[in-house]
Amino acid sequence: MNYELLRATKKEKEIIKNLMQFYIYDFSEFVLCDVEVDGLFGAYPFLDEYWEEVNQRFPYVIKQDKKYAGFVLVRFIESEERNYFSIAEFFIMKKYRKEGIGKAVAKQLFDLHKGDWEVYQLESNQPAQAFWNKTINEYTQGKFKERFEEGRRIQDFTNKVERVDCFESSVSKM
Repeated sequence: MNYELLRATKKEKEIIKNLMQFYIYDFSEFVLCDVEVDGLFGAYPFLDEYWEEVNQRFPYVIKQDKKYAGFVLVRFIESEERNYFSIAEFFIMKKYRKEGIGKAVAKQLFDLHKGDWEVYQLESNQPAQAFWNKTINEYTQGKFKERFEEGRRIQDFTNKVERVDCFESSVSKM
């Protein structure tokens, strides 16, 4: 497996926009979504914000052997209750699925963005649920919470770097 996960540049926004057509096509199996009069799915409504809100939205492209294989859009959501990262969109082209790229990319993303995470899937999207449950279970070694809410299956976990008190670490070494 020779993949790369790269922060998407402004030049690659158009690449993600194009790949989004394939993503929406795949996703149309689970949501009501049709092509418009021009034969294309509608534009993703928040794509521009991924290059404007640089501390809250993180666009990535995935390459396999230097060829585009997918993309990921990560968000940092701030609310009164809590702040957390969430995967807004995650897409691997069918040609590259079942090679372990998706799982490797997900784990790399979790490592890049330390903190609280919330990952959700539509209840109707059984393949996504199976993928995320297995991936998050492996990544967290089973230390995640799961809930069902508003037609979505949601996994919550934290991957914060634990702070070690200097005194504690020196005492434990004695």
